[in-house]
Amino acid sequence: MTPDTETLIDRALSEDLSIGDPTTDILIPPDMQGKASFVAKQEGILAGLDVALAVFQRFDNTLTAKSYIQDGERLRPDDLIATVSGRMNPLLKSERTALNFIRMLSGTATVTAEYVQEVDGYDVRIVDTRKTTPGLRALEKYAVRVGGGYNHRQNLGDGILIKDNHIEALNAFGMSLGDVVRKANREKSHTINVEVEVEDLAQVEEALEAGAKILLLDNMEPEEMAVAVRMASGKAVTEASGNITLRTVRAAAASGVDLISVGALTHSAKGLDISLDFTS
Repeated sequence: MTPDTETLIDRALSEDLSIGDPTTDILIPPDMQGKASFVAKQEGILAGLDVALAVFQRFDNTLTAKSYIQDGERLRPDDLIATVSGRMNPLLKSERTALNFIRMLSGTATVTAEYVQEVDGYDVRIVDTRKTTPGLRALEKYAVRVGGGYNHRQNLGDGILIKDNHIEALNAFGMSLGDVVRKANREKSHTINVEVEVEDLAQVEEALEAGAKILLLDNMEPEEMAVAVRMASGKAVTEASGNITLRTVRAAAASGVDLISVGALTHSAKGLDISLDFTS
């Protein structure tokens, strides 16, 4: 567990406990013992178990945990995932925070696995985006990897990606798409490549001539993407992006692109149904 994750857990716990928990303090004796069991209520991919268990032990390090299923394994309804034992008072106070983490991350891993399954048989990677929950990017991108996907940039400093807004801003200075790519290539570090967002085949040609090494094919139809892939062969990596869904992802993969970026892996994933059942 990294210091950043510990800080995140502390902030999450404080959302519930910044001014205490009178319900639990009044009703539950401080020495009452019990056990809480994480149980799957629907099928999916487990992710975030270590974080969820760390919530309990961060709140009270006398609590003990035992895991029966590991991150990356497929869950089925009624599967026992893990148990946490010890004083009932801290178990009850931290249960919601733990569940929020494991449900959210398992949901992201599950939807990622669905996209990966949809493109089975094609030599393509499903990748995430920066469309993440503020403060939770590292965990959500971890869940994408658990689900079989790959990570795009972790942050703005993790590569050069020239988007349409960059190009439009520099158009005011008379710079074309090609001019912008050439400027980036001249001034970048030798350790990174230039990726540029293109919207049609004319922009594909202009970007390639200017030396772009990665093309983000934005909202193109599969037939147009296939042409762009042929144009970029041996010159640049191709990435399909823009409103990719489970219904359309296989057609995008069939175009021959190297990568398919899907914002929905993180910005629209529904939490997996996991419960925490208590026994005293």
